[in-house]
Amino acid sequence: MLSVLAVDDEPPALAELAYLLEQNEHVGQVLTAGDGAAALRLLEQQHVDTVFLDIRMPGLSGLDLARVLARFRRPPAVVFVTAYDDHAVTAFDLNAVDYVMKPYRRERLFEAIRRATDAVSDARAAGDSRYDETISVELGGVTRFIRRSEVAYVSAQGDYARLHTADGGSHLLRMPLATLEDRWAPAGFVRIHRSYLVALTSIEELRADAGRYTVVIGETTLPVSRRHTRELRDRLVRRAGGTR
Repeated sequence: MLSVLAVDDEPPALAELAYLLEQNEHVGQVLTAGDGAAALRLLEQQHVDTVFLDIRMPGLSGLDLARVLARFRRPPAVVFVTAYDDHAVTAFDLNAVDYVMKPYRRERLFEAIRRATDAVSDARAAGDSRYDETISVELGGVTRFIRRSEVAYVSAQGDYARLHTADGGSHLLRMPLATLEDRWAPAGFVRIHRSYLVALTSIEELRADAGRYTVVIGETTLPVSRRHTRELRDRLVRRAGGTR
Protein backbone atom coordinates (compact mmCIF):
# COMPACT_ATOMS: atom_id res chain seq x y z
CA MET A 1 0.00 0.00 0.00
CA LEU A 2 1.40 3.37 -1.04
CA SER A 3 1.11 6.53 1.01
CA VAL A 4 0.80 9.36 -1.52
CA LEU A 5 1.06 13.14 -1.52
CA ALA A 6 -0.65 15.05 -4.35
CA VAL A 7 0.61 18.60 -5.01
CA ASP A 8 -1.12 21.09 -7.33
CA ASP A 9 -1.84 24.81 -7.00
CA GLU A 10 -5.18 24.53 -8.86
CA PRO A 11 -7.89 23.29 -6.41
CA PRO A 12 -10.10 21.56 -9.04
CA ALA A 13 -7.13 19.69 -10.51
CA LEU A 14 -5.89 18.75 -7.03
CA ALA A 15 -9.32 17.45 -6.02
CA GLU A 16 -9.61 15.36 -9.19
CA LEU A 17 -6.12 13.94 -8.76
CA ALA A 18 -6.74 13.01 -5.12
CA TYR A 19 -10.07 11.40 -6.01
CA LEU A 20 -8.54 9.23 -8.74
CA LEU A 21 -5.62 8.22 -6.55
CA GLU A 22 -8.01 7.10 -3.82
CA GLN A 23 -9.77 4.77 -6.27
CA ASN A 24 -6.65 2.68 -6.82
CA GLU A 25 -6.25 -0.47 -4.74
CA HIS A 26 -2.50 0.09 -4.33
CA VAL A 27 -3.00 3.45 -2.59
CA GLY A 28 -3.65 3.42 1.13
CA GLN A 29 -3.41 7.09 2.09
CA VAL A 30 -3.70 10.30 0.04
CA LEU A 31 -2.51 13.63 1.41
CA THR A 32 -2.78 16.93 -0.49
CA ALA A 33 -0.92 20.24 -0.67
CA GLY A 34 -1.67 23.36 -2.67
CA ASP A 35 1.92 24.42 -3.33
CA GLY A 36 5.52 23.37 -2.86
CA ALA A 37 6.00 25.12 0.47
CA ALA A 38 2.92 23.44 1.95
CA ALA A 39 4.17 20.09 0.65
CA LEU A 40 7.53 20.55 2.39
CA ARG A 41 5.86 21.48 5.68
CA LEU A 42 3.77 18.34 5.50
CA LEU A 43 6.75 16.15 4.60
CA GLU A 44 8.63 17.44 7.63
CA GLN A 45 5.98 15.72 9.75
CA GLN A 46 5.23 12.59 7.77
CA HIS A 47 6.99 10.36 5.26
CA VAL A 48 5.15 9.32 2.09
CA ASP A 49 6.13 6.74 -0.51
CA THR A 50 5.25 8.75 -3.61
CA VAL A 51 4.63 12.38 -4.56
CA PHE A 52 2.38 13.21 -7.54
CA LEU A 53 3.65 16.64 -8.43
CA ASP A 54 2.48 19.43 -10.73
CA ILE A 55 5.36 21.26 -12.41
CA ARG A 56 4.24 24.86 -12.96
CA MET A 57 3.36 26.32 -9.56
CA PRO A 58 4.01 29.79 -8.10
CA GLY A 59 6.99 30.04 -5.78
CA LEU A 60 8.59 26.63 -5.53
CA SER A 61 8.03 24.83 -8.85
CA GLY A 62 7.55 21.08 -9.11
CA LEU A 63 11.05 20.66 -10.50
CA ASP A 64 12.50 22.68 -7.64
CA LEU A 65 10.57 20.60 -5.11
CA ALA A 66 11.78 17.36 -6.72
CA ARG A 67 15.39 18.54 -6.31
CA VAL A 68 14.74 19.15 -2.61
CA LEU A 69 13.06 15.75 -2.18
CA ALA A 70 16.08 14.03 -3.74
CA ARG A 71 18.16 15.19 -0.76
CA PHE A 72 15.81 13.62 1.80
CA ARG A 73 17.18 10.74 3.84
CA ARG A 74 14.27 8.68 2.51
CA PRO A 75 13.30 10.39 -0.75
CA PRO A 76 9.85 9.47 -2.06
CA ALA A 77 9.27 8.30 -5.62
CA VAL A 78 8.19 11.23 -7.81
CA VAL A 79 5.53 11.24 -10.54
CA PHE A 80 5.09 14.51 -12.42
CA VAL A 81 1.57 15.47 -13.51
CA THR A 82 1.45 18.44 -15.88
CA ALA A 83 -0.26 20.05 -18.85
CA TYR A 84 3.10 20.71 -20.51
CA ASP A 85 5.40 18.27 -22.27
CA ASP A 86 8.52 20.45 -22.42
CA HIS A 87 9.95 19.36 -19.06
CA ALA A 88 10.00 15.61 -19.60
CA VAL A 89 13.76 15.33 -20.13
CA THR A 90 14.50 17.35 -16.99
CA ALA A 91 11.95 15.30 -15.05
CA PHE A 92 13.59 12.00 -15.88
CA ASP A 93 17.02 13.48 -15.18
CA LEU A 94 15.62 13.94 -11.66
CA ASN A 95 14.80 10.20 -11.59
CA ALA A 96 11.04 10.62 -11.84
CA VAL A 97 9.27 7.27 -12.20
CA ASP A 98 6.67 8.70 -14.61
CA TYR A 99 5.43 11.83 -16.39
CA VAL A 100 1.64 12.06 -16.76
CA MET A 101 -0.03 14.62 -18.99
CA LYS A 102 -3.21 16.48 -18.07
CA PRO A 103 -6.13 16.06 -18.47
CA TYR A 104 -5.86 12.86 -16.44
CA ARG A 105 -6.99 9.56 -17.82
CA ARG A 106 -7.78 7.01 -15.15
CA GLU A 107 -5.91 4.22 -16.95
CA ARG A 108 -2.81 6.36 -17.48
CA LEU A 109 -2.75 7.53 -13.88
CA PHE A 110 -3.15 3.95 -12.64
CA GLU A 111 -0.18 2.95 -14.80
CA ALA A 112 1.87 5.63 -13.03
CA ILE A 113 0.75 4.23 -9.68
CA ARG A 114 1.87 0.77 -10.79
CA ARG A 115 5.30 2.12 -11.73
CA ALA A 116 5.61 3.93 -8.40
CA THR A 117 4.54 0.78 -6.54
CA ASP A 118 7.15 -1.26 -8.39
CA ALA A 119 9.87 1.30 -7.67
CA VAL A 120 9.10 1.40 -3.94
CA SER A 121 8.71 -2.39 -3.71
CA ASP A 122 11.99 -3.01 -5.54
CA ALA A 123 13.82 -0.69 -3.17
CA ARG A 124 12.31 -2.42 -0.15
CA ALA A 125 13.05 -5.89 -1.52
CA ALA A 126 16.65 -4.87 -2.11
CA GLY A 127 16.95 -4.00 1.56
CA ASP A 128 17.08 -0.26 0.99
CA SER A 129 17.38 1.10 4.54
CA ARG A 130 15.43 4.23 3.60
CA TYR A 131 12.26 2.16 3.81
CA ASP A 132 12.90 0.51 7.16
CA GLU A 133 13.10 2.78 10.16
CA THR A 134 15.65 2.01 12.89
CA ILE A 135 14.47 2.42 16.49
CA SER A 136 16.72 2.74 19.54
CA VAL A 137 15.49 1.14 22.78
CA GLU A 138 17.16 0.99 26.18
CA LEU A 139 17.26 -1.80 28.73
CA GLY A 140 19.43 -1.74 31.84
CA GLY A 141 21.64 1.03 30.50
CA VAL A 142 22.21 -0.80 27.20
CA THR A 143 20.96 0.76 23.96
CA ARG A 144 19.81 -1.65 21.30
CA PHE A 145 18.82 -0.85 17.72
CA ILE A 146 15.97 -2.74 16.06
CA ARG A 147 14.28 -2.28 12.71
CA ARG A 148 10.62 -1.53 12.25
CA SER A 149 10.35 -4.60 10.00
CA GLU A 150 11.25 -6.76 13.03
CA VAL A 151 8.19 -5.53 14.96
CA ALA A 152 5.12 -7.81 14.81
CA TYR A 153 2.87 -5.72 17.03
CA VAL A 154 2.91 -2.90 19.56
CA SER A 155 1.04 -2.70 22.85
CA ALA A 156 0.22 0.37 24.92
CA GLN A 157 1.92 0.58 28.30
CA GLY A 158 0.72 3.73 30.01
CA ASP A 159 2.09 6.71 28.10
CA TYR A 160 4.66 4.47 26.39
CA ALA A 161 4.57 1.72 23.78
CA ARG A 162 6.01 -1.77 24.00
CA LEU A 163 7.42 -3.23 20.78
CA HIS A 164 6.99 -6.98 20.33
CA THR A 165 9.32 -8.50 17.75
CA ALA A 166 8.83 -11.62 15.66
CA ASP A 167 11.49 -13.47 17.66
CA GLY A 168 9.54 -12.98 20.90
CA GLY A 169 11.49 -9.97 22.13
CA SER A 170 9.87 -7.08 23.98
CA HIS A 171 11.20 -3.50 24.14
CA LEU A 172 9.78 -0.42 25.84
CA LEU A 173 9.73 2.71 23.68
CA ARG A 174 9.22 6.12 25.27
CA MET A 175 6.57 7.15 22.78
CA PRO A 176 2.73 7.00 22.90
CA LEU A 177 0.97 4.36 20.82
CA ALA A 178 -1.02 7.05 18.99
CA THR A 179 2.20 8.67 17.77
CA LEU A 180 3.45 5.35 16.38
CA GLU A 181 0.08 4.76 14.73
CA ASP A 182 0.39 7.97 12.70
CA ARG A 183 4.07 7.43 11.96
CA TRP A 184 3.88 3.78 10.92
CA ALA A 185 0.55 3.71 9.07
CA PRO A 186 2.28 4.09 5.65
CA ALA A 187 4.45 1.06 6.52
CA GLY A 188 1.43 -1.23 6.93
CA PHE A 189 0.72 -0.96 10.66
CA VAL A 190 -2.95 -0.75 11.63
CA ARG A 191 -4.72 -0.06 14.93
CA ILE A 192 -6.90 -2.99 15.98
CA HIS A 193 -7.68 -1.92 19.55
CA ARG A 194 -7.02 1.05 21.81
CA SER A 195 -4.16 -0.99 23.24
CA TYR A 196 -2.72 -2.63 20.11
CA LEU A 197 -1.09 -1.67 16.81
CA VAL A 198 -0.16 -4.55 14.51
CA ALA A 199 1.83 -5.13 11.33
CA LEU A 200 -0.56 -6.47 8.71
CA THR A 201 2.13 -8.81 7.39
CA SER A 202 2.39 -10.45 10.83
CA ILE A 203 -1.28 -11.45 11.06
CA GLU A 204 -1.63 -15.19 10.49
CA GLU A 205 -5.36 -15.56 11.24
CA LEU A 206 -8.45 -13.42 11.79
CA ARG A 207 -10.92 -15.28 13.99
CA ALA A 208 -14.59 -14.57 14.70
CA ASP A 209 -16.44 -15.93 17.74
CA ALA A 210 -19.95 -14.77 18.63
CA GLY A 211 -19.41 -11.51 16.76
CA ARG A 212 -16.08 -10.74 18.41
CA TYR A 213 -12.85 -10.81 16.45
CA THR A 214 -9.28 -11.67 17.36
CA VAL A 215 -6.05 -11.88 15.38
CA VAL A 216 -3.34 -14.50 15.72
CA ILE A 217 0.31 -13.43 15.55
CA GLY A 218 2.63 -16.34 16.22
CA GLU A 219 1.72 -17.72 19.63
CA THR A 220 -0.18 -14.54 20.58
CA THR A 221 -3.90 -13.82 20.22
CA LEU A 222 -4.98 -10.17 20.33
CA PRO A 223 -8.49 -8.69 20.57
CA VAL A 224 -9.94 -6.53 17.80
CA SER A 225 -12.33 -3.82 18.97
CA ARG A 226 -15.60 -3.38 17.10
CA ARG A 227 -14.71 0.13 15.92
CA HIS A 228 -11.60 -1.22 14.18
CA THR A 229 -13.03 -4.49 12.82
CA ARG A 230 -14.29 -3.23 9.46
CA GLU A 231 -11.08 -1.38 8.54
CA LEU A 232 -8.97 -4.39 9.50
CA ARG A 233 -11.09 -6.79 7.44
CA ASP A 234 -10.97 -4.46 4.43
CA ARG A 235 -7.20 -4.10 4.67
CA LEU A 236 -6.69 -7.86 4.96
CA VAL A 237 -9.00 -8.53 2.00
CA ARG A 238 -7.16 -6.00 -0.18
CA ARG A 239 -3.84 -7.51 0.83
CA ALA A 240 -5.04 -11.04 0.07
CA GLY A 241 -6.19 -9.82 -3.32
CA GLY A 242 -2.64 -8.87 -4.25
CA THR A 243 -2.36 -5.30 -2.97
CA ARG A 244 1.19 -4.52 -1.93
